[in-house]
Amino acid sequence: MRLEPVAKPTVARALGFPVAALALSVVVASLLVLLAGANPFATLGLILKGAAGSQFAALETLNRATPLIFTGLAVAVAFRAKLWNIGAEAQLYMGALLTVVFGTSALGLPGPQPLILIGLAAMIGGALILLGPVILKTRFGVDEVVTTLLLNFIMLLFISLLLEGPLKDPMGMGWPKSPRLDPDARLPRIVDGLRLHWGFALALICAAVVWVIETRTTLGYEIRAVGQNPRAARFAGIPVNLVLLKTALLSGGLAALAGFSEVAGLKGSLTLDLSPGFGYTGIVVAMLALLHPLGVVVSAIFVAGVFVGADSMSRAAGVPTYIADILLATALLFMVLAILLTRFRIVRG
Repeated sequence: MRLEPVAKPTVARALGFPVAALALSVVVASLLVLLAGANPFATLGLILKGAAGSQFAALETLNRATPLIFTGLAVAVAFRAKLWNIGAEAQLYMGALLTVVFGTSALGLPGPQPLILIGLAAMIGGALILLGPVILKTRFGVDEVVTTLLLNFIMLLFISLLLEGPLKDPMGMGWPKSPRLDPDARLPRIVDGLRLHWGFALALICAAVVWVIETRTTLGYEIRAVGQNPRAARFAGIPVNLVLLKTALLSGGLAALAGFSEVAGLKGSLTLDLSPGFGYTGIVVAMLALLHPLGVVVSAIFVAGVFVGADSMSRAAGVPTYIADILLATALLFMVLAILLTRFRIVRG
C-alpha cells in the first residue's frame, strides 16, 4: 500500500472527506455520551438548543466565536506559508496588554479615534513579538514551533508580573487585575443588554480582508508559493525570508486583535485568565476550515457553538462538558486524515 498524489481533487473529494470527518466526530462523541448513560440524540439536541435555540444563545455563540475568528485567521495565514505559529496565545495577551495600557490613559480624542489607535497599537504589539521567532527561523534555522510555544508561557508570566505590580488595580480588593478601561475605549454592544459587541463585526471584516489578500494580491500569491515549495519560490525570485516576515506581521496582528476585542468589547480589564486557550483553539478552527479565511468564520462559529451548547447541555443532562473537548479533538484528527485523503489516494503496489 502506498500514497499517490492526486493532481486535481474533484469537488466531491474535496468536500466529501471533510464532511465525513465531522460526521465521524459526532459518532464518536455520541458513543461516549451513551457510555455516560445519556441519550445521544437528546444530548445533541440540547447542544444545538444551547448554542442557537434562542436569541441569547445565538448571540452568545457569536460572542464566543469572535476571538476564535481572530486567532483562527492568524493561524491560517501563518500555516499557509508553512510558518508554524503556535504562539497566538502570546500575541493575544500582548494585544490585551496594550489595550489596557492605552485604554486607561484617558486619550481624550473625539469619536472612534481612541478605539482605532488602541486597535492599531494592539496589532503592532502582537506583530512585533512574532518577529523574534521568525528572525530566529530565517537567520539561524531555529524551529518556530518551539520558540512560539515557549513565548506563550513567557508572556503569561510577564502578564502575571504586571498584574501583581505596576498594572494592579488599586481598587481591585487585592485581586490581580488591571484598572478598567475608560468608557471611550470600549467597543459598544451590538444588541443592548446582551454581550455581543462590535468586535464580531471587526472579525468578519478581517476575514474578508485576509481573503482578498490571499486571492487578489501579490503577497497572497507569494505566501501560497512559499508554503507549497520554498525552494521553487526562491528559484522564481520570491524573497522567501521577506515573505515570512510579512506573514508573521499579519498573523501576529490578527491574533492580537483577539485580545483587543476581549478587553475592549467584553471584559473591560485584563486578568490572567482572559483567554481559556483561544490561541490554541485557533489552530483547531484553522484546520477545520482547511486554512480558508472565510471558512474560518464558519469553523469558529461551529466550535463556539459546541462549547456554548455543551455548557447548557451539561446542566440539563448531567453529561460532562469534556464531551465538547473530545468532539473537537476527534474532529481535528479526522480532519487531518481527511486532508491527507483529499490530496493523496491509497493504491496497491
